[in-house]
Amino acid sequence: QVQLVESGGGLVQPGGSLRLSCAASGRIFSINAMGWYRQAPGKERELVATSDGSTNYADSVKGRFTISRDNAKNTVYLQMNSLKPEDTAVYYCNLRVRQSAWLPFYNYWGQGTQVTVSS
Repeated sequence: QVQLVESGGGLVQPGGSLRLSCAASGRIFSINAMGWYRQAPGKERELVATSDGSTNYADSVKGRFTISRDNAKNTVYLQMNSLKPEDTAVYYCNLRVRQSAWLPFYNYWGQGTQVTVSS
């Protein structure tokens, strides 16, 4: 089994920055895609950023958020700058992981971390 543990959320003032981390543990052979999603109260979960060879961002975060990865640590990051109140949501990481060369890739989700942007 693969576990994803997120961290880095919290309360920040508008214009501030946060860096979210998503550490994967367990039997991991390879990761071929990663992503961050968010869900605000009363809204559906939406894509924030994905990277699977090419990187894509939601229009609302382009130029402010950056997705990155540390392969040695099996950790994915989301650097969030110039935060706005509308960025307030629970943020979830998603990794597509293969546990061995002869198994298919599966999607795994983190437990979510709360980000609140407020003065």
